[in-house]
Order: sequence, then C-alpha cells, then structure tokens
Amino acid sequence: MKIPRTAPAGLLALALVATGCASSTSSGSSGSSAAGSIQLTNCGETKEYPSPTTRLFVNDGNIISIALAAGAADDIVAVSSMQRDRDVLALKYGAETVDGLNQVADKYPTMENIVAAQPQVVFAGWGYGFSEERNLTPDGLAQQGIGTYLLSETCRQPDGNRGTMDPWDALTTDITNVGAMTGDDSAAGQVVEDINTRRKALEGAMQATDRPTAFLFDSGSDTIFSSGSFGAPQAMMESAGVANALSDVQDTWTSVSWERLAAADPDIVYFVDYPGQSYDEKVTALKSNDATKDLTAVKEGRFVNLPYAMWTSGPLNIDGAEYIRKSLEHYGLQPASDVQTHLDLSKLEDLPGNEWMR
Repeated sequence: MKIPRTAPAGLLALALVATGCASSTSSGSSGSSAAGSIQLTNCGETKEYPSPTTRLFVNDGNIISIALAAGAADDIVAVSSMQRDRDVLALKYGAETVDGLNQVADKYPTMENIVAAQPQVVFAGWGYGFSEERNLTPDGLAQQGIGTYLLSETCRQPDGNRGTMDPWDALTTDITNVGAMTGDDSAAGQVVEDINTRRKALEGAMQATDRPTAFLFDSGSDTIFSSGSFGAPQAMMESAGVANALSDVQDTWTSVSWERLAAADPDIVYFVDYPGQSYDEKVTALKSNDATKDLTAVKEGRFVNLPYAMWTSGPLNIDGAEYIRKSLEHYGLQPASDVQTHLDLSKLEDLPGNEWMR
C-alpha cells in the first residue's frame, strides 16, 4: 500500500467541555481534573481526559519524545523504557530535560510501577507497554481509576494487526492531542508545522528515474523483524524517496522470512539500533546467510544504522527521514539535493556504523 503524499489532515477536532471555573489543580493531586475535561478521539474512540492533564506516565523512548515535543515535559510524572534512547533524546531535547525525567522502570512497566506514580493518564501502546499477556491493558488501568492514551500507530485493525492510519497522520495526531490534553497547543502546533515543512522539502527533492528499494532490518534469528505499511518506517521511506520492500504487509511491526528479504533484493538495508543484537552481528548475519549473502545491498555494503526512537512513531521520524535521504544520495541511489539533516547524529559516539555521516 502506497502512502499518499498529501499533507496530514492531522488535527483532530477537539471539544472542550467546561465543568468549572478556571482554577488549577496541584500536580501532586492524583487522578483529578484541573479546570474541566477535554474530549479527544483516540483509535476511533472518543475519550474524556482531565484538562489540563498534569500527571502523565509515558512508556518508551519514541512516546516520551512525543510528550516532550508536545510541551508536556513538566507534566510527566514518570517514564519507563527510556534508557535505550537516552542519548538521542538528550541530543534532540537537551540532557537536562531528559535526565530530569523520573524513570521508574528500565524496561516495560508493571501495574505496580504505574499505580505507585499516581498518574492521571498513561501514554503507551499495544506492543509499547500494553499487553494482555502481561496483564497491563487500558481496561486494567481503568479499574484503577487511571486513563490511557494509545499511541495511534498501534491502533488495532479488526484482524488484530496494528495500524489504522497513515503513519504521518498518526504521529501528528498524537502530538496535537497530547498538546491539547496537557494544555500546550502552541508548542504542539509548532512541532507539527515543522514536521510538515520538512516533509514537504523531502518530497519535493529531485528523484531518481527508478526508485530504489529498501529493507528495514530490526533484528534477525529464524525470521526477521521488520516493518510494514502502517509503521513509521513506511512513511519515512516514502517521503525520503525509497520504496519499503514490505509495503504490501498491512501491519506496523512484524516478522517475515529470510526468503522474503532475498526476494526483495533491496538496494539498501537499514538497521534499527536496538539492544540484543549489535550492528556487527546483523551485518555478519546478512553476509553469512546463504539467502542474503549475494544480495545487492549486502555485496555493496550499503548499510545504515539509525536509533530505535527514529524508526518508531515519534517526532524523530522526520530526522530519520532526512538521514534516509542523505544516505540514498551518499550511495548514489538518489541525486544530490538541498535536503539537510537537522540533528547531528555524529555526536552519538555509541551509534556504530554510518562512517559516511562523520
């Protein structure tokens, strides 16, 4: 499925329901509405949130980046699963801001972690903290009197797969909604405008006659974990000028066979920098597997490694898209353009590969 190159409709209609005077509630008050409530549409459901929400629990680096972009830094009472993305978040939002966040769990949070933080709303997603198997769900949190906002990229289809929106629309909707929820529409609006402006520049850049093909390699074992048409990588690749080899897979993040990668014979392979399998281990796996060792990208050594928080739905997607474009230009897969990167990844000393950036 090809993502249409139109500017995101993006901004949901927000109905503010006044329920009292304009007095504010201390951020120390758990689960209470400050001046009233606001209705927002999330995954097709209209939900009511405290207005403004002043106690937000956020899971995962990319989702934390959405909250920070929406101007909600002072409203985040606790975070989890951030440490993996600490350096790129600090590069984007400043070390003081990021290190000042209260991380209560290194990985996925437990119900106990969340309840102890006394949030009004938990911002997470299916596969990004919420899981029936782990007994951490929006319904379970509702029983504790805690509201939830789902990462729009993870909204579920009728068959259970994730993804119901154009990935750029999902991102700008979340930034807008979190800004409205926490009372900082201005900051959120500026970020959305910046994303749209930079996206327009990417999509307006000169294109090669034949669009190259890319494969995103998150991790590999018996199968390969990658991303389909509803994941942020689809939108990033489309805007940057390269076709996602899994654009026909109607899911966000999913596993495919090594044979599927071999059949695609991509011009370039992108890696998700992620603990558990190093950059060198991924390159070795591609070079040693009989199904992939003779592929064009592998033989030419066209590998690009970008941080997890750039590939998963969040405001760093636009930074990642700019790096995708520059990598295509570097390898001669797209002509030179005026596109510039806005985040200096060469400052990330622990990001392996990418010598071309330095």
